[in-house]
Amino acid sequence: MWRRGNWMDGFGERFAIYDASLKQALTNRHVLWIHAVSVGEVNLCTQIIRAIEPRVPNLKIVVSTTTTTGMGELRRHLPSHISKFYYPIDRRKYVSRAIATINPEAIVMVEAEIWPNFIWRAKKLGIPLFLANARLSNRSFPRYKRFGFLFRPLFEAFSGVGCQNEEDAQRLREVGCHPEAIRVVGNLKFDAAKLGERRSLDVPGILRQLGVAPEARLLVAGSTHNGEEVVLIDMFKRLRARFPDLFLVLVPRHFERCREVAQELRSQGIKFAFRNEVVPSTQFNPGEVECLLVNTTGELRFFYEPATVVFVGKSLKANGGQNPIEPGALGKAIVFGPNMQNFTDITRSFLAKNAAVQVKNAAELEQVTGDLLADKERRAKLGQAALEVVADNLGALDRTAEMILAQLEPRGVLVLPKRML
Repeated sequence: MWRRGNWMDGFGERFAIYDASLKQALTNRHVLWIHAVSVGEVNLCTQIIRAIEPRVPNLKIVVSTTTTTGMGELRRHLPSHISKFYYPIDRRKYVSRAIATINPEAIVMVEAEIWPNFIWRAKKLGIPLFLANARLSNRSFPRYKRFGFLFRPLFEAFSGVGCQNEEDAQRLREVGCHPEAIRVVGNLKFDAAKLGERRSLDVPGILRQLGVAPEARLLVAGSTHNGEEVVLIDMFKRLRARFPDLFLVLVPRHFERCREVAQELRSQGIKFAFRNEVVPSTQFNPGEVECLLVNTTGELRFFYEPATVVFVGKSLKANGGQNPIEPGALGKAIVFGPNMQNFTDITRSFLAKNAAVQVKNAAELEQVTGDLLADKERRAKLGQAALEVVADNLGALDRTAEMILAQLEPRGVLVLPKRML
């Protein structure tokens, strides 16, 4: 909190001290509490709300998050009648006060968020708990098994667990989830990538302000991590000699790192602009800017749309990878590195359909990127295959919503049949 700043925002809420407006909004209401840790989970959370809310007209939905960036996304994407607050620190006093104030009919935790005091308290009060889009990574799974004496009672507390695939289902059974509570629903990230609402940022207009020609090639590097920007900048300098119209968009995963990325751009002699410097009155001459450094949050998906080639970060110089579904849903030519451990199943789906290219190292990244920038037909084939992968994996959202609604109805919540909507 101290490193990222804005730590005073909602500080009391972290100790379950809420203002009168929230308490008033909850009075005499059936409440569903959804928790989303940060930006990635918030995007899934908003989709879950849109699937559930029309069917429960008398239900009050509230959402908590852990990070200030997550709160920023909640405020941008959810209407004012959805109450938003910070998740309490996991101490018995604070979680007890939080649950007593919110008094939810059910609690939905997006992805694998295991907070012992919070879960124990909800279980003691008989409040149904759900895990949505649950997955256990190769890193966390052995730890949960090793400390089974602590974690098995926590996983046993979940009334419903929507997981992504059968492998995750087996892991969840092994760490303590009741087999009858587990449902293989698919990956919510595919449904969350539906793009009908995503036109609030005028990226073509921003590019025009930067002096970028409409037909220029655009390399968008999304969610990059430490060490990757250096590789990309070095690669960009060489590729620009081959493609003079090439423009680079760098979007670090953590915007706080933009200052150090800016220093690297300056040292390499790259002319760049910060995203927050591009305001309506700004206008650069053609060639005056070669790179846009995005130092804002929640805008990456908008920059994917005009991309010629997309590099998915945290996959070359860091472990875990980032989500390739959003550029895939836009039909983009996608490249990522060897480290996609957090998206193994998704990566497998894209590679099986020749819908993305995985490279081993920086040299191969440069070769593949150059080939794609030169080959419009190959880019189109990759993009079409990516669209098909996304289309083939839709439906997890509806299945997750049904899992949650099935538990709400017996608790006195009016649930409308889907056919009535």
